[in-house]
Amino acid sequence: MNTNIFEETATEYDEWFVTHTWVYQSEVEAARKLIPKTGEGVEIGVGTGRFSIPFGIKVGVEPAKAMAEIARKRGITVYDAKAEHLPFRDNPFDFALMVTTLCFLENPMQALQEIKRILKPHGKIIIGMLDEECPLGKRYSEKTKKSKFYKHAKFYPVNQVLDWLRDFKFRKFKIIQTIFRNPDEIQGLETIKAGFGEGLFVMVSAENQKARVEKRGKPCLCVSVSLS
Repeated sequence: MNTNIFEETATEYDEWFVTHTWVYQSEVEAARKLIPKTGEGVEIGVGTGRFSIPFGIKVGVEPAKAMAEIARKRGITVYDAKAEHLPFRDNPFDFALMVTTLCFLENPMQALQEIKRILKPHGKIIIGMLDEECPLGKRYSEKTKKSKFYKHAKFYPVNQVLDWLRDFKFRKFKIIQTIFRNPDEIQGLETIKAGFGEGLFVMVSAENQKARVEKRGKPCLCVSVSLS
């Protein structure tokens, strides 16, 4: 992941959520439908904390130092690490959130493998992504390519991401979508629908299907840090 652009524009990136408040709130409401109401969560690519704060997620991973600093000021414990090499022991988390992060990763498959490793058996991965293959996405793609934030991003079809998750034995998929109009024109909460193919913003939830490994003692993130 090339973090230079986010180092240089962290404040501008964070302010986008203020100037596009209804887009942001619509995406948050979509995430709310999939994020577990209990359990310990982590956000991979926490950015400035905009998606962790509404759900009380206290732990995040972010390699862009300027973004991470803003998130820390919002009370999040942020680890300087990449999604492909997460600094956590096996199985401490009940869920992992990743919003518009997959498109910036150098090796998304390795990142998904790492997320599977840190999830508890039956823990959930929740992915938020832009769908460039939907009608709005196709119209919006030229603007995205010129964006400071997304011009170096590599967007993946939703079906490809679902296939990756199946390869890692994630099951029990839930898929919802929102943002059906040009984001610059939205003046209220957008509808949330099941499935994908119409909305620009898609959220996918899937359950980690792996054999439970019985361990004694309290799981912790690393040698000197615990979730308590």
